[in-house]
Amino acid sequence: MTVNQPESIGVRGARVHNLRDIDVDVPLRKLVGIAGVSGSGKSSLALGVLYAEGSRRYIEALSTYTRRRMAQSPRAAVDSVTHVPAALALRQRPGVPGVRSTFGTSTELLNVLRLMFSRLASHECPNGHRVPPTIDVAAEVAFDCPVCGARVVPPSAEDLSFNSVGACPTCTGTGVTRVVDDATLVPDPGKSLDDGAVAPWQMFGFNVQPDIAREFGVRTDVPWRDLTDDERQLVFAGPAEKKHITVTSRKGIHELDFTFRNARLTVTEELKRADTEKRLSRVSRFLREGTCPDCQGSRLGPVALRPHIGELNLAEVTAKTLDDVLAWAPSVPVGLPAELQELARTLVDTLQEMARRLVELGLGYLALDRAGSTLSTGERQRAQLARAVRNRTTGVLYVLDEPSIGLHPANVDGLLGVMRDLLADGNSVVFVDHDVQLLRRADALIEIGPGAGTDGGTVVAQGTPEAIAAAPGTLLGGFLTGEEPVVVRQVAEPAEIFAHGAIHLVTGAIHTVRPLEVDIPLGRLTAVTGVSGSGKTTLILESLVPALQAGPGSARLPGHVRELRAPVGIKAQVVDATPIGINVRSTVATYSKVMDELRKAYADLPEARADGLGASDFSYNTGSLACPRCAGTGEVSLDVQFLPDVDIVCPDCAGSRFAPRAEDYLRDGISLPGLLRCTVREALEHTSDLPLVKRRLRGLAELGLGYLTLGEATPSLSGGEAQRLKLVSQLHRDQHNAVFVLDEPSVGLHPLDVRTLLDVLQRLTDRGATVVVIEHDLDLIANADHVIDMGPGGGQDGGRIVATGTPGEVARVGASITAGYLARHLGPAARDVFIP
Repeated sequence: MTVNQPESIGVRGARVHNLRDIDVDVPLRKLVGIAGVSGSGKSSLALGVLYAEGSRRYIEALSTYTRRRMAQSPRAAVDSVTHVPAALALRQRPGVPGVRSTFGTSTELLNVLRLMFSRLASHECPNGHRVPPTIDVAAEVAFDCPVCGARVVPPSAEDLSFNSVGACPTCTGTGVTRVVDDATLVPDPGKSLDDGAVAPWQMFGFNVQPDIAREFGVRTDVPWRDLTDDERQLVFAGPAEKKHITVTSRKGIHELDFTFRNARLTVTEELKRADTEKRLSRVSRFLREGTCPDCQGSRLGPVALRPHIGELNLAEVTAKTLDDVLAWAPSVPVGLPAELQELARTLVDTLQEMARRLVELGLGYLALDRAGSTLSTGERQRAQLARAVRNRTTGVLYVLDEPSIGLHPANVDGLLGVMRDLLADGNSVVFVDHDVQLLRRADALIEIGPGAGTDGGTVVAQGTPEAIAAAPGTLLGGFLTGEEPVVVRQVAEPAEIFAHGAIHLVTGAIHTVRPLEVDIPLGRLTAVTGVSGSGKTTLILESLVPALQAGPGSARLPGHVRELRAPVGIKAQVVDATPIGINVRSTVATYSKVMDELRKAYADLPEARADGLGASDFSYNTGSLACPRCAGTGEVSLDVQFLPDVDIVCPDCAGSRFAPRAEDYLRDGISLPGLLRCTVREALEHTSDLPLVKRRLRGLAELGLGYLTLGEATPSLSGGEAQRLKLVSQLHRDQHNAVFVLDEPSVGLHPLDVRTLLDVLQRLTDRGATVVVIEHDLDLIANADHVIDMGPGGGQDGGRIVATGTPGEVARVGASITAGYLARHLGPAARDVFIP
């Protein structure tokens, strides 16, 4: 019987966020890219409609009991969505893993290695004799030691886990230990114990401890610095003895017996009770975290370290990079008994197959014991993507948000291979991205726009990349065809790059980075490039930034920094793309500090003064004019029991955050709630008489953020929008002593938005700033004054500076992986701009 399968997902009347009642057909079982400028509505369509409806409908098919225990997506604001498969989303910012997660556990490669060490290794008998690999071990059958006859019970794979009995007893499998940092216990040595010198006693409510210390003979009325070593030692580590003391309170004088709790014990006991992030944060200031001295960070205890394959134990293998593990694995079957050969080959093949996509995605440089929390956003997302392919699902809609994050152009082919694998299994893939190299390879594209915010939210063009390139009104077409110019800013001449001086940095070896010596030109835009794991982050964020924050010659220079020469007073400022604020109370108006000025202006109205209103009354957070129903958030949450909570626009204030009475106070014909509904560009017309507000709003508009409304919640902004918003206060200051460091500022940016970003960076350098960007985006790299390319590969194959110079000069360096991609991107004519 022939079954006609639907060919597309039909979306009708989508109104999520700024989508303007759009109708669109999204092809099924195809690779579909959604593109558009920042804020145009791409993610609203991909995540707010396709993923939200695909996941919600799947969950609704489950029982009520099950649904109540699952996180559920709200119903999308859309008339209808037909033929949408069950959906999974791989988000732009996967959650940061917990302390027990490693690269090996998150990719499940460690499961296979534990199985190999359980079944294929030589084990120790209870008397310490090493027993060679046998079929009995592989079958998990107890046997007798051939040397002493003792019964040998080989450990299972689970017994080798650092989350089970295989854990190091000292650190309980975390690889780190927390010890009290004595230097933090008495922050002010000029204080006496009576005056609160011991900070943890004060913080955690042990104010009677000085009285008890006095009973031990410690002087509590003299400065800490004047105490003897014995007195200090007693405060830090004195015995938990009970003492009879006299305590005076408002209720009189009391004779009490109290047990002494020394300063260190106060901290360790509070650590045991730290069951929330807030409590842990309070106690952590008194702790020093370090590598576990017993397991040396491997997380494994004696049981897990006894099995050997060849000369290596499990800790030694997991300390290797993925590339090195894959080079070691084929040697495992060699020398094993014949009856174990087939099992060994099966396990090795499984390991290699699981690792294949990870290597193609450029993650071969990562060590398997690398803590999951230290992986970058892009690394976590790629590990997640490789795992999705390995699950071999079918009929699923995968929605990928910026999958090219952190990817060097050399790794884009690997990403495409992963997405094609998903399609080959009968799935559908929709991705939101700006990487032109990736968009050109899609089966179909949907361009959302044409602008951002209220100027976006419509389907500009839809079809194959070739069709998009020829479509009228497209903003993407010229980039797909290569007709758009690459170099859009006036870059410095090669001979003038170091005209303003340089920051000279010399570092020793750290991680996989070799000793380095590098010069970064002052007052210029420098791009630091290279494949993932080549050492860019180590050079800039772990070496340059902390060195500049410490200052040349400072004792606080990082241990691996050998020399820093830089102008006196120069400071580093890292501008990242993390979301601004954690709740909807943080808005564009409050973050840009125009809200304070606006509240003053409205409070200065004659009508407001007559009604006794001040600036505080015009606050939507605490003022008397805030909406009482939603408490100034603009939305209310409805509990509908077994269905997910439904967040709706507040019916009383219609999302304005203010009570109706606030609409009575008009300035330039508009109320404060009305002004917050305006875009930045619109608000400029109503605030021309407020110089500070006008200057800040103009700065936002010049950053390409004129489409944002003043009342827009900052946590909802994209990474690129957040990054630019953080720079708005910097554009009108002298920046000759500033070094701005931006880690992948092009994330989430359309090629046109990259041009806006370049204009922002140009304005900073015009003000004298030194700007350093860690980047993979070829448009941004091509417009840098100076490029520092690291590599040539990642991990042990990287960690060196392989090329420096203008983009055109770097494009001609054969040892650089970046060079070939940059040369093709620039083209012969563009390269001539850089090389006279």
